Amino acid sequence: MAELQEVQITEEKPLLPGQTPEVAKEAELAARILLDQGQTHSVETPYGSITFTVYGTPKPKRPAILTYHDVGLNDKSCFQPLFQFADMQEIIQNFVRVHVDAPGMEEGAPVFPLGYQYPSLDQLADMIPCILQYLNFSTIIGVGVGAGAYVLSRYALTHPDTVEGLVLINIDPNAKGWMDWAAHKLTGLTSSIPEMILGHLFSQEELSGNSELIQKYRNIITHAPNLENIELYWNSYNNRRDLNFERGSDITLKCPVMLVVGDQAPHEDAVVECNSKLDPTQTSFLKMADSGGQPQLTQPGKLTEAFKYFLQGMGYMASSCMTRLSRSRTASLTSAASLDGNRSRSRTLSQSSESGPLPSGPPGHTMEVSC
Repeated sequence: MAELQEVQITEEKPLLPGQTPEVAKEAELAARILLDQGQTHSVETPYGSITFTVYGTPKPKRPAILTYHDVGLNDKSCFQPLFQFADMQEIIQNFVRVHVDAPGMEEGAPVFPLGYQYPSLDQLADMIPCILQYLNFSTIIGVGVGAGAYVLSRYALTHPDTVEGLVLINIDPNAKGWMDWAAHKLTGLTSSIPEMILGHLFSQEELSGNSELIQKYRNIITHAPNLENIELYWNSYNNRRDLNFERGSDITLKCPVMLVVGDQAPHEDAVVECNSKLDPTQTSFLKMADSGGQPQLTQPGKLTEAFKYFLQGMGYMASSCMTRLSRSRTASLTSAASLDGNRSRSRTLSQSSESGPLPSGPPGHTMEVSC
């Protein structure tokens, strides 16, 4: 018998003709993202079952990034463009992610039976400890949009020791007043539920323009098989309680917060008011131009870069490579007088598509920096 010889074969992966190493790396990254579908779990809570999807593995001494979506959306339609953005990959490689779907909002969710009592936003917040206990996670960095931003804020108020930071997009911390209720009821007489939700998600300019993005999301919401469930979530959002934020009081967010809103967005005034009620030394305010009502969908690059700065400010990803915003002047410090007359400092980020010089202004006025 002939003697067998061990032969070592080296697998080679040549680049395609004309393909640069950078392009090859991006293609490999895209393939990895497509293959990474995450692991979906459901857990029972005192207020019903809740579904969430986990991506990645926990990192030692690092919180999980936990997201919560807005009304009319689910975790994928709300956050997929942001977390699949190329520059976001550096972040998701450093953190495990938990994308939460509000009850009945997950893909393939059955319609709740007639008379089902949907959880209030406060009760949705009380479901989050069950998720963290199931996963054995001790702390999170929350990323929420609209109703999801409210839910995460309510959770942070009751469980401050488990929240290291919050990114709140389009948050409205106020309960509806009588005028709001009257307007809501009047609109309900002339508009369908999908159109009312679209008016909540996007600016009137966007809806009038009827872009491809608007057509896509109008189709998603109008033809959603769980539209009855969406309406229940919508009703819970409209029945929310006031978060009662007050600067200098015990009712405030104790962790670093980045408030985000698009220029001309439906919730611009509410986010500006929220910024005025939070601790200015802990709060960053990002007013993003050319982003409409959903910055995470229309400007994922700018939001990713701001998120990196936010994480660096918390002590994570100190060696992170900045790309777009680091090449332009995007951060400014504003001085504002607090109610007791003492000066405090708040951080404001503002972005637009045009470049320009650093504007100057008197103390106490916000300075916006374009990029």
